[in-house]
Amino acid sequence: MGFVTLGIFSFTDVGVQGAVFQMISHGLISGALFLIVGVVYDRMHTREISAYGGLVGKMPIYAAIFMLFTMANVGLPGTSGFVGEILTMVGTFQASTWAAAGAALGVIFSAVYMLSLYRRTMFGKMTNPALETITDVNAKELVCLIPLAVGTILLGVMPGLVMDVTESSSAAAVESIRALQELAGG
Repeated sequence: MGFVTLGIFSFTDVGVQGAVFQMISHGLISGALFLIVGVVYDRMHTREISAYGGLVGKMPIYAAIFMLFTMANVGLPGTSGFVGEILTMVGTFQASTWAAAGAALGVIFSAVYMLSLYRRTMFGKMTNPALETITDVNAKELVCLIPLAVGTILLGVMPGLVMDVTESSSAAAVESIRALQELAGG
């Protein structure tokens, strides 16, 4: 959500458009990541990362879906996360090079965290004996996760689905802000 704030306060057309897109993308990706946590929590009743490890062997479908949303969260091209982040960064760069550089650094730290989390839970040796009986995602969980995955990829490859609808309102918001800045003498 920091990208949303950054995009809005860039006061640029591209930045605000990116912020609106990022809000929609964040809803899809974060919702899916919460569901991802819920899947293993439902089976193990713990959110402790150290309780997991080696899940890819027992839950390959889960691992693939988790990887998709991990990559979308860090802004992999082809996902909605990338579109929102790049638009926001371009708009911010137009307003402040330093703010854009700081945001880029945040993207790097976020990627390191998310990939580390994925590696620790999916790969390595299974040390928790309770994981031996864990089951992969079921049909009910897939019904919840697949539409989010489709939306994340669809908006990543066809961002115009959102941008065509929000372009005029984003431009009007930026124009209003510029008019208020001129009134205030700034």
